[in-house]
Amino acid sequence: MSNVLSADATPTAPGLLLRPWRDGDADALLEAYRDPVLRAWTSRPVTTRAEAREYLRRSRQGWAADRRFSFAVVEDAPGEPLVACVVLKEVRPGHPAAEVGYWTAAPARGRGVAPRAVEAVTGWAFARFAAGGLTRLELLHQIDNPASCRVAEKSGYVFVEVLPARPPYPRDGHRHVRELP
Repeated sequence: MSNVLSADATPTAPGLLLRPWRDGDADALLEAYRDPVLRAWTSRPVTTRAEAREYLRRSRQGWAADRRFSFAVVEDAPGEPLVACVVLKEVRPGHPAAEVGYWTAAPARGRGVAPRAVEAVTGWAFARFAAGGLTRLELLHQIDNPASCRVAEKSGYVFVEVLPARPPYPRDGHRHVRELP
């Protein structure tokens, strides 16, 4: 599948625009990662301009390789404030499963941004990759993150198991799954 983007190549959600990250997003990315709650739940915090550039470079590489699709989630309003990130990881032809991950910027929490964005990427992933064999998406989170558990449930991901802690994750986790309809 081509990684050339057109107007209909990215997912949509009510009040949100999901788009590939842009070089100009470095400042918004740094601002989002100033939040200690976000930093506590991520394995790769972005705290410097160099780390922001690296994050954006890895995002472009993932799109180019057609295996990892990271979306900046912005409000569909003037100024497009960054509210979240959603990523589809480990997409491989002939492999039935991939993973969905996300984070939400502090000012957007509690407004339903994450479930809307995850739902949009889920629909997009199944539409784009089902012909290549994708039939299942997984959403993983640490067991002590009840907000992520709620996002998974609101997005139609069913809890299937507890996963034992393993680096870089210091605590047990949950695996939630959503099957191709």
